[in-house]
Amino acid sequence: MANNFKNATIAILTPIPSIIFFLYFLKYFNTNNISPTWSWCYTRPFILANVLFFLNVNVMFWIIGLLQSSHWMIDVYWTVIPVLLVHFYSTHPLAQGKYNVWRSRIVVFLTWVWSIRLTHNYFRREDWQWGVREDWRFSDMRRQYGKSWWWISFFTVYVSQQVFLIGICLPLYVIHSADNPLNIWDFVAIVVCLTGITIAYYADTQLHDFVTANKHLKKLGQPMVQVLDSGIWRYSRHPNYFGEQLWWWGLAIFAWNVGLGWASVGALVNSLCLAYVTMLVEERMLKQEYRAEAYKLYQKSTSVWVPYFKFSSMQKEKKIA
Repeated sequence: MANNFKNATIAILTPIPSIIFFLYFLKYFNTNNISPTWSWCYTRPFILANVLFFLNVNVMFWIIGLLQSSHWMIDVYWTVIPVLLVHFYSTHPLAQGKYNVWRSRIVVFLTWVWSIRLTHNYFRREDWQWGVREDWRFSDMRRQYGKSWWWISFFTVYVSQQVFLIGICLPLYVIHSADNPLNIWDFVAIVVCLTGITIAYYADTQLHDFVTANKHLKKLGQPMVQVLDSGIWRYSRHPNYFGEQLWWWGLAIFAWNVGLGWASVGALVNSLCLAYVTMLVEERMLKQEYRAEAYKLYQKSTSVWVPYFKFSSMQKEKKIA
């Protein structure tokens, strides 16, 4: 309990320096009294976001991770940083707003919905504890790099996350950089975003119920269910990843609609990264002896990401051929 309270306190206090700086910036910085030294804060909001991320996340989170021998906090903030960024971009003095105010409000609202869903899933998965464990990929790298991990972790856990998170959140920046009226494509983007959030929520809920049931069976000494093959998982091996991709591609549609489609590069990189993570997850499944054979059959009959009807092994072989 004491450790949980300590971690919660650390996590809540850590972003305060950036928040205080930005509130001070909003209150005292304007075009009349801004000094040349700090003018870039006003004229380059994207650079300012990266500087704050580097100092407050990369450096501070890294030091805390070294002191605790666990880089757990970046997982919690993965669900929060997009919310901080969308508020940063929407409240910055250079944010466009004549026609854009409703698009901004819609995207801010959607980002909060996405964040609440993902944050809820994180704490549900962790039994409502703060910092119980770090991401299994970081733990694997910790063992792999040994004594060098202390400095390698700065780049692999944090600098890489800056590139990834700032990049994937580019649509949150560009929709506040253009002043286009709402149109039908905004509503298409809304539908795609909400569909992604909904699919991810139900997929994660079904996965949580499956894992919880298996833990109970294990305690009772009974055989565990080998594969989750019901609900939306009947039609996709990774529906949670599919839903997450829909969310980011929905934001990319917002970016395309304001004429800044280059911002969708983040969604593309995310899809490529999820393809790699999918491969790692499936390798882990196949290494677990009690479910390896069942999972091989599951792979042969079920779509990887996009929910689709079951197909037989023979159909799969023909499709591959």
